[in-house]
This record gives sequence, structure tokens and C-alpha cells, in this order.
Amino acid sequence: MSGRVVHFEIPHDDGERARRFYQEAFGWQLQEMPEMNYTLVSSGPSGQQGPAEPGFINGGMMARQGSPSPGPIVVVDVDSIDDTLTTVDALGGSTVVPKQPVGAMGFTAYIRDSEGNVVGLWETAAPA
Repeated sequence: MSGRVVHFEIPHDDGERARRFYQEAFGWQLQEMPEMNYTLVSSGPSGQQGPAEPGFINGGMMARQGSPSPGPIVVVDVDSIDDTLTTVDALGGSTVVPKQPVGAMGFTAYIRDSEGNVVGLWETAAPA
């Protein structure tokens, strides 16, 4: 179902310090992906398809200088990033980072809402 918050992203200045903080403070499981300059975050029990029980979402961490926002970002699932970007523009928002592929998994983009907040968009790739 479209419109759900499905992911979060937390920018950091010091990746090692941030990973240690979140792992020790909340028990999050972290998987570094150096080729993407990204750390995957599992905030609860997860399987191949993501969270293994209802009530939480997973996320990621990235260097603040590579992030489209200086603060945390929520990521919303949409049926079509292209259509959503058109709607966002019509409603007074703007595109911060245009649609881009994320491997074979799907596509992402970032928008600025009418209040100046950066929000991520996620579109799952169609099955091959």
C-alpha cells in the first residue's frame, strides 16, 4: 500500500561514533555497505523481506555531507516516483534529488515539502 513510512535515514558526522551510539543505545543491528557509503539499520527482528513482525521499520545511516538533509529523513512508499514528483511540485514542494535506481530493488528520490522538510520517496521495482 502506498503512502506508508517504510524507512528512515539518519545522517552522521562520524560514522563509527554514530554506529556505536545507536547499536549500544537501542540494540540496533548494523550492516556497513562501504561501496555505497551507507549503513543498513535493523531496528527489530528482520528477515529477507524486512521486518519480521509488525510495529517497526528499518533504516539506514549515511555521512551528513552525502545526505540531502542535515537531519533525519522519513521515507515514504509511493506507487510512482514520477507521478509523486509532479504532485509535489503542484502542491508547492520541490525535488531535492531526482529519481535514481537503487540496484535492482527499486528507486529513490528526495523532495522538500511545503514546510521545508526533506522527505524520501521509495518505489519498489516491478518484478522481473
